[in-house]
Amino acid sequence: MARGKRGGESVSAYDKALGLLVRREHSARELKSKLERKGLGADESAAALAELQAKDFQSDARFGEMLVRTRIAGGYGPRWILAELRQHGIGEDEAQALIDAAEPDWPALVRDLVRRRYGAKPAVGLAERRKRAAFLLRRGFDAATVQSATRAQGLESQAED
Repeated sequence: MARGKRGGESVSAYDKALGLLVRREHSARELKSKLERKGLGADESAAALAELQAKDFQSDARFGEMLVRTRIAGGYGPRWILAELRQHGIGEDEAQALIDAAEPDWPALVRDLVRRRYGAKPAVGLAERRKRAAFLLRRGFDAATVQSATRAQGLESQAED
């Protein structure tokens, strides 16, 4: 049945999955993949996952909420977070609902992220604004938010001159 061993005893897929969930939330896709990489059969992994979900020990919605909160706090934008949620098997509509439920203030998050990354001094020149914009785009912020933030920085620097 199970191929893992702990102290001479076989460890079931359920026990292994539960051990993983104790450490942190996992998506169903991620948990199933980890179990199969550890040599547990697909059928056994699926059955263990179904039992964990029935007991509400594993929930993609709860995992998604955790991931959204963590990524927002880490300075990632909505496009990045949507892509990551899709990689974990969470559908587009559900992922967007999770992000909307978090009610992030994207412009404030962008300002804070730029302040942490580049300090309080505003961008001087077009090249510096482009560099900052590219950084924000890589972090998953939409073009309108990035453009608004980089233009505001440009206006601030011109007003100080």
